[in-house]
Amino acid sequence: MKLKKLLPVTNGTRHQIKLQKNLLVKKNRFLKSLLKKSKSNKGRSSQTGHITVRHKSNGCKYKLHVLNSLSFFYAINICHMYSSTTNTFIALNFDFLTKSFFKTISTANIFPGSFIISNFKVKENFIGYRTKLKYLPIGSVIHSISLENNIIFCSSAGTYASLLEKNKNCKIRLPSGVIITVPENYFAVLGSVSNDLYKSLYIGKAGRNRLKGIRPSVRGVAMNPVDHPHGGRTNGGRPSVTPWGIPTKGKPTVKK
Repeated sequence: MKLKKLLPVTNGTRHQIKLQKNLLVKKNRFLKSLLKKSKSNKGRSSQTGHITVRHKSNGCKYKLHVLNSLSFFYAINICHMYSSTTNTFIALNFDFLTKSFFKTISTANIFPGSFIISNFKVKENFIGYRTKLKYLPIGSVIHSISLENNIIFCSSAGTYASLLEKNKNCKIRLPSGVIITVPENYFAVLGSVSNDLYKSLYIGKAGRNRLKGIRPSVRGVAMNPVDHPHGGRTNGGRPSVTPWGIPTKGKPTVKK
């Protein structure tokens, strides 16, 4: 994948940087059984129509990919797809055991034709293999750290964690630099998440965020007093607070 900077034909494309998706499948609606409808959430109450979730609107319609990355399989990678709801790519795989197709979060440097395994214990360690932490070597680059029923850590584009220590509990360094301790029965996938260039993209205009369902953020001092504690002709006039009056600057955010 490569980055593509658009020509400054309009103001919206002047600084826009996109991702060339020439290695992705163009038809995302292949295998419609692995797609489901998305629920329209406008951020408003269904009874009164008042805003209940800030900075959220309807946006464009889209389909959700049904991911099945938490089961056990012996599969081969078929192709990679674009996802409109996540910043990662989606991998389409074929399972030899159940003779069925399924989708997972794509791992970097996994190409069509690559063999992937998910089991309690794997004899060899290759990129894309999923197994328990106690069977992985120390220093491994991993992602999608999970229990058997849900993904907990490292599922965003380009992220990965490092396995530092193994005992009954394993120490893992997260992308934020925080070191956590998890049981050795947690599962993880070897490698990093795909689409590591996502952080270099630049949308170029506000309209692309509106299509995604993201509304503008307005400063509190630009509002009326009924809308925000900073509102009115006061230039703030008080210590910085949230829209609900809770102090925000200088307040600890981590519980000790």
